[in-house]
Amino acid sequence: MLVQAPKKAKKRAEGANSNVFSMFEQAQIQEFKEAFTIMDQNRDGFIDKNDLRDTFAALGRLNVKQEELEQMLKEAPGPINFTVFLTMFGEKLKGADAEETILNAFKVFDPEGKGTLKKDFLSRMLTTQADRFSPEEMEQMFSAFPPDAAGNLDYKNLVYIITHGEEKDQE
Repeated sequence: MLVQAPKKAKKRAEGANSNVFSMFEQAQIQEFKEAFTIMDQNRDGFIDKNDLRDTFAALGRLNVKQEELEQMLKEAPGPINFTVFLTMFGEKLKGADAEETILNAFKVFDPEGKGTLKKDFLSRMLTTQADRFSPEEMEQMFSAFPPDAAGNLDYKNLVYIITHGEEKDQE
């Protein structure tokens, strides 16, 4: 009996860890591993306050406040090894809307299915409904995704960039 109990405990622990690994494709896990390795500046297998400070310094941001670093570390349930790191990203990404969900939200305002919305209409909706955008946020959005000469915003391209991080190849 003493031999079986640790096996069960070990199996359960492996199962708990494997859930986070099943959330991502192998290529994504490899990218996260590379990011983790870059951030683990002292190569001890954990990301700590000094690792975060060194990572920020490598990115050109010096003088990061202690409180800011501590706040980041508090987001983790304990020491940040690779599994915890991956779990934290999984939790952050779990709430992200899929491309289809975001597209469907825009399609509500585009019953003809043109794939574009008038800038003025979109501005009015985003600044007066639900989680309202500030004028600065509207300005940022339209500078990043400028409407065409007729004042139309290509929301399909916008959604693609939001979910994929790059512009579709124009045919």
